[in-house]
Amino acid sequence: MDLKQVEYIIKIAEENNITKAAEKLFITQSALNQQLLKLEKELGTQLFVRSRTNWHLTDAGKVYIENAKRIVNIKKDTYNLINDLIYVKKGKLVIGLTPERGPEMFASTYPSFYRKYPSIKIETIELTVRQQQEEVAKGSLDIGFLTLQDFQKTKDEYIHICSEEIILGVPTTHPLGKLGGKMGEKLPIISLSQLENDSFAIMQKGSTLREIYEHLIIEENVSPHILLETRSCQNLFNMVEEGICCSIFPFTYAKDSSRVSYFSLRQQPIWEVYASYKKGSYLSNAAHYFIEIAKEYWAKKIDSFPTS
Repeated sequence: MDLKQVEYIIKIAEENNITKAAEKLFITQSALNQQLLKLEKELGTQLFVRSRTNWHLTDAGKVYIENAKRIVNIKKDTYNLINDLIYVKKGKLVIGLTPERGPEMFASTYPSFYRKYPSIKIETIELTVRQQQEEVAKGSLDIGFLTLQDFQKTKDEYIHICSEEIILGVPTTHPLGKLGGKMGEKLPIISLSQLENDSFAIMQKGSTLREIYEHLIIEENVSPHILLETRSCQNLFNMVEEGICCSIFPFTYAKDSSRVSYFSLRQQPIWEVYASYKKGSYLSNAAHYFIEIAKEYWAKKIDSFPTS
């Protein structure tokens, strides 16, 4: 079996288009089509239903791609295992990062990784939590760094990095502002039911923080006015600091601001930072090392934001 041919066919399936696949593979469409036709002749059946704009898999194609991905992952695991066995510090890591904090974490940790593994190529991809989970399951990501609650875990492997409390921020001009605390102090506890008539900035649907917020308001049987939906936790804090509305966010986004008062929520919700990898796959020494330095990064970040 020609593994290069296998990877070519997988790329066509991923792109649903032979022209786009050829561009991604840096080969001509004609050469890629020849590889596909050669394989289909060998198998005695078509793998794709062709159209001008969208190629999709036949039943035989679905079987082929499912097993082709297993073959590619076996190859990757085999090479990583042998490299570790003979202490060869080379290869490639594909790492998933959440869009907002992931790049900052990577920029802080990569220098340490590079000093130990200068010949390991790293590719970083910014994806949502759910997108990372999908790519981890397919074997497209070696490691995904994501934030979630335990009920959001898939069947893949998860290595715990740290826990973060989700807190409430209100402008100091708010009627409850004088009752709130500051970062570094033990925060007073509050219920969201006390803010049911207030406006909130919240994360967009599909995010872990949005799911936490929705669980909280269901439990409290309230429905505060949503003023802003965003993809940035930093925007949530900024809206509170500007005195525009209230919000909930991880405490590492909180700043020692004279314009913001903080509360712990009655339920004391937390989200967890995890490193995830495909169940049953081999995690290389380089991947283990990157996870360890990520743990050190988060430990320092959490310690610098005490709440009590």
